[in-house]
Amino acid sequence: MNPHTPLKIALIQMACGADTGANLAAALTRVEDAARRGARVVCLPELFRSPYFCQREDPALFELAEPVPGPSTDALSRVAGRHNVVILVPVFERRAAGIYHNSLAVLDGDGKMAGLYRKMHVPDDPAYYEKFYFTPGDTGFQAIQTRAGNIGALICWDQWYPEAARLTALQGAEMLFYPTAIGWHPSEKSRDGATQRRAWQIMHHSHAIANGVFVAAVNRVGHEPSAGGEGLEFWGSSFICDPFGEVLAEASVDKEETVFADVDLGRVEEVRRHWPFLRDRRVDAYGGITRRFLDGGDRGAC
Repeated sequence: MNPHTPLKIALIQMACGADTGANLAAALTRVEDAARRGARVVCLPELFRSPYFCQREDPALFELAEPVPGPSTDALSRVAGRHNVVILVPVFERRAAGIYHNSLAVLDGDGKMAGLYRKMHVPDDPAYYEKFYFTPGDTGFQAIQTRAGNIGALICWDQWYPEAARLTALQGAEMLFYPTAIGWHPSEKSRDGATQRRAWQIMHHSHAIANGVFVAAVNRVGHEPSAGGEGLEFWGSSFICDPFGEVLAEASVDKEETVFADVDLGRVEEVRRHWPFLRDRRVDAYGGITRRFLDGGDRGAC
């Protein structure tokens, strides 16, 4: 496509209830509406088919997983083909017996799957017990070619790692999408909530600036209780920013809504010409980045 033709992106910020069929139906309706309103790329939030089940460790919850291709991708691929829209579909993927991934399927405008990303960074924190459920991804960092441009697909916890954004951009991605399920522990909100949310926003802005790409983060909303715990209050705030970190559109913290922004992929070239961070990288000096930590004699080897 012409890099200077405006491209409309839509992020589906939604609440996710216990009825997986209802969640899928709601997603289908919202994606179709976004496509009718001119969106060329639509992204859903992480694990949108269910509540964020990783708040506890329960083997019965593996029943939520599905194959790829499977029910979610099949249903949304029909929408993609009908409206010529690229759709990013987060999936709790059942790859094989005992092997499950937190994944993201990218459906092209013809309804066919353009690519699959499996979450590389898997957290294990209070109420985010993802290591119990998900095998770390093995797809690597990719720029997935679609009719709407080269898309970098990453997921939630990946957002805190500059290495993930950089390697995806170096593959040729013009846009980084981060479907997310992030929120507050209610007891911490009054003390740390504003700081936590701001850190999340700053991290995405920095990925956009450092790599000269558009960044889109899409979150869920609502309070989701947990048996024996206070649950999580997801902070919404889905947004799209340009390659200089300027916010083009942003959602509220507590409402279901669709966020739209028109992006000019020619802006990637423009920003990188004036801020040539990729040109000036010292690739000969970064050997230490592949080590867990540099201590003692390791420091002089970088």
